[in-house]
Amino acid sequence: MNRHIITGLSVAIVAAVMISCQPRSKNGQNGSTETKDTVVNQNIKPAESGYAEVNGLKMYYEVYGNGKPIVLLHGSYMSIPLNWSHIIPLLANNRKVIVMEMQGHGRTRDITRELSYEGMADDVSGLLKHLKTDSADILGYSMGGGVAFQFAVRHPEQVRRLVILSGTYAHDGWWPEIEASFATFTPDMFKGTPIQKQYDSLGNDPAHFAEFVKKVISIDLKPYDWTKEVKNIKAPLFMAIGDADGVRYEHALELFRAKGGGKMGDIHGLPTSRLAILPGTTHIGMMQRTDILIPMITDFLDSDLNATPPTF
Repeated sequence: MNRHIITGLSVAIVAAVMISCQPRSKNGQNGSTETKDTVVNQNIKPAESGYAEVNGLKMYYEVYGNGKPIVLLHGSYMSIPLNWSHIIPLLANNRKVIVMEMQGHGRTRDITRELSYEGMADDVSGLLKHLKTDSADILGYSMGGGVAFQFAVRHPEQVRRLVILSGTYAHDGWWPEIEASFATFTPDMFKGTPIQKQYDSLGNDPAHFAEFVKKVISIDLKPYDWTKEVKNIKAPLFMAIGDADGVRYEHALELFRAKGGGKMGDIHGLPTSRLAILPGTTHIGMMQRTDILIPMITDFLDSDLNATPPTF
């Protein structure tokens, strides 16, 4: 692919991230998230927040609500407010929502350790132990989806159910032009954006922003393939991608088939795992589709996966 096309694609991806940083209601205005006639206040306060000493990190975390625990794992360059401000209130009504900021992100300062999906998964495991939470539902978006896959592979005893939004389990799970664009990401693309402003405002040294950008993208510049391990995950899994996402349809379908999909449920019964391809939805737009996503996620988490489908 022509380098100018790849670079242009990279700029478009970063621009899309900037647009998506602020959640929008159905009427197009930034602010409250509307679900039917209910306006959900995004400015709820955590019941608990602080830092956990895990694997050499001082990992920042927040806890909201009560009920069965669900852990939210953010995407690349994101933080709790940028990725989850409009999601937390929708889940915290009847769940304990645990959110954290990964190595080098937000208020979790970087350390002299390679950034990796495996390392971040171990950090999440350490945080759950710190919070005395034996197991939880795990939801990961984009980079967080990769962390969630590795968490389920490395710490299966801590996973109840797994939700992956626009995440991959192999480097070629992305469309080829998307994978090629990662190498063209530069710190200059982020200058003046909400991501840079967030980095500075949360107490990081602005002089290290360029290092942060390069370090985060480094995890996707090295080939990875966890297909065998991910197909052996025992926890029920719900994977959702957009029909205009950066994730290949075949990548998601391959995993769904391995988890029991690809058969007529009226004859063979429903698989314990699920797949959704959201219409009119991009990779970045996935986080704005709460009207579709949240009901599907809660139905998956609350459902009796051993139930027999109706017959006629």
